[in-house]
Amino acid sequence: MSNHLNPAAGHRGVDDDGWNQEFVLDHVGAAVLLTDAQQCIRRVNAAFCRLTGYRPEEILGKTPRILASGRQGPGFYTLMWDALREQDTWEGEIWNRRKSGEIYPEWLIINVLRDDASEISGYVATFADISKLKHAESEVQHLAFYDPLTALPNRRLLLDRLEQARMSGKRKAEHGALLIIDIDNFKILNDTLGHDIGDHLLIEVACRLKQCIRDCDTAARQGGDEFAVLIGALDPHPQMAAISAEGIAEKLRLELARPVILAQGQEYYCTASIGVTLFHGQDKTVDTLLKQADIALYKAKEAGRNAIRFFDQAMQTTLDRRARLEAGLRHALVRDEFVLHAQPLVDRDSGLVGAELLLRWLPDGQQLVPPDDFIPLAEESGLIVPIGLWVLDQACATLRRWDDDPRLRELYLAVNVSARQFRQPDFVDQVCAALARHGADPRRLKLELTESLLLDKVDEVVFKMRALRLLGVRFSLDDFGTGYASLSYLKKFPFDQLKVDRSFVRDIMSDPDDAAIIRAIIAMGRSLRLSVVAEGVETEGQYAYLIEHGCTLFQGYMFGRPQALSQFEAMLDGCSDAQIAMPDAVIGIEFG
Repeated sequence: MSNHLNPAAGHRGVDDDGWNQEFVLDHVGAAVLLTDAQQCIRRVNAAFCRLTGYRPEEILGKTPRILASGRQGPGFYTLMWDALREQDTWEGEIWNRRKSGEIYPEWLIINVLRDDASEISGYVATFADISKLKHAESEVQHLAFYDPLTALPNRRLLLDRLEQARMSGKRKAEHGALLIIDIDNFKILNDTLGHDIGDHLLIEVACRLKQCIRDCDTAARQGGDEFAVLIGALDPHPQMAAISAEGIAEKLRLELARPVILAQGQEYYCTASIGVTLFHGQDKTVDTLLKQADIALYKAKEAGRNAIRFFDQAMQTTLDRRARLEAGLRHALVRDEFVLHAQPLVDRDSGLVGAELLLRWLPDGQQLVPPDDFIPLAEESGLIVPIGLWVLDQACATLRRWDDDPRLRELYLAVNVSARQFRQPDFVDQVCAALARHGADPRRLKLELTESLLLDKVDEVVFKMRALRLLGVRFSLDDFGTGYASLSYLKKFPFDQLKVDRSFVRDIMSDPDDAAIIRAIIAMGRSLRLSVVAEGVETEGQYAYLIEHGCTLFQGYMFGRPQALSQFEAMLDGCSDAQIAMPDAVIGIEFG
């Protein structure tokens, strides 16, 4: 490279043709910076000063590092200097900082200056602000991938994110869901009130969709009045994923059903039809997913609109059954469809000491609904709270009724309380009211709690337990061993009893680990002065093993299957006082 612009020359040097170098540089539109071989700045032009905000006297003698933004890491500069050493030139996009502190993008070209002996005598850099170009690129990018009316991703970006979700789901073994949403009767609105009003509605729909989903999910506008929502990271189990997807779809449907305020304060009520399809990794192509969601959307419209439908018929059947169960469950209390069954509880000598009452649901004219079907649904819907209050009331009524029988008046009753019911602010008052309403003795009421309940808001749980403990109510820790209990953990709560989960009892004769767990639980109960109940005892071998290691109370099919409470009480008429009136007898009421 020639040395016509040698930075070592005078500031107002003249070249061989008589041109004033400063005059030439100041009339160049791009910013120019010249350094010596040690990278000290020797000359800048007027465009440089306008672009960076530095005056010549503020910059001369400094190095270009004064302009660094900090956005580029060491690796960036390593590659740049490698190119300069090998090719004597480098150009590319870089972020620099003005004197004001503002960071801006620029296009930079650096050339190496060499003398007649080919030694480096300096560097010349020319650059220009490309902020407007970057903004224009961003606008083009936005127009290419986003809907101009609603600012939601368009179909092109949706397809790209759907492909990414398929790959992510394959890595993480999670389900995803694609929802296609169509605004019902939108054409009528457009034709009668005009496109401006229609656009206003579409913008409002877009806002509501974004508010209802997580940041990691995507709401997109496919075109016209059709939108799409892409949900990722759902449960690995297909039925649980479907339940979650239906919950999101229902949330969207209800949100879109809220009135929209149109021009001049007029309220407009719209509804939406939603088609849903699930995917698990790359089990379906993007085109297949779109077709399935469209078919499901058609089914939703065919069902009368304002509806949700799944493409998978088996899954739809499961969800329809679940919806029917929930609808029936909401009326079960009023219709008096809940019944209590009883299962015997025995002591070390196989003597009857009580029973566990099991909640059953018998809809009118139908068969019993298994607890595993309706209890989780009651939990999710919140119906477990009124159902739990009914069970508590029945327990207190039974306690009072048994008070009149000398053989039964020493027996306890236990009520299995759900976490949702226990967390009600007025739970303590509800228990007190039930006891007072029937005149039941609080000392004979035992509330069974699960470990999961005790892991959240510990101080609140302890406060409620102690408040009831002062009245005489006792507590049992149910399904012990399936959670996170420890000695230090148990000491915080005023429990009287541990109930060993049946999953450990089942294999104690064949699984050394389960046997060791059982022994440890019994020893723990003894050290904490807690009685221990073993559930699910079915064989003589299990029974003998538990007795040998100190367990005192038992229940399971070996001693009797559940039967209607009335039948169980009739059976008690055939028992002697010695068989029934045991001092530590416990009767448990549970939900399953």
